[in-house]
Amino acid sequence: MRVRYAECDALGVVFNAHYLTYLDQTLTELFRSAMGGYRRLIENELDMVVADVHMQFHAPARFDEEIELEATVAHIGTTSLVTHHRIRRDGELLFAGEMVHVWVRRGSAEKTPIPDWARAGLQPWYEPANA
Repeated sequence: MRVRYAECDALGVVFNAHYLTYLDQTLTELFRSAMGGYRRLIENELDMVVADVHMQFHAPARFDEEIELEATVAHIGTTSLVTHHRIRRDGELLFAGEMVHVWVRRGSAEKTPIPDWARAGLQPWYEPANA
């Protein structure tokens, strides 16, 4: 993706809070590839809530640069999903992060097991070595 002007501070550097949006965008695309999209969760009365996020900033991304957003699945638990995220520019690591989501029943926030169809869809992105 290309860094947009609205995501940058006065120095032209991506403001830190926008990285969570980048992680969400990456996860949305992962779900589109893995399971046909996030809508499939909603159609099955499921949702996910963020339980934990860790972010490490290695170098700044700047306005109008092209950056690569990457995500892998590090852990698929009974009700939790851990994803690892990396953002690079021309191969240089700019950002590394980890997100933990808990799967819940839509409308109640009650924890619910990750269904087999979701596990199967996420399998191609599963990299336990990165856990």
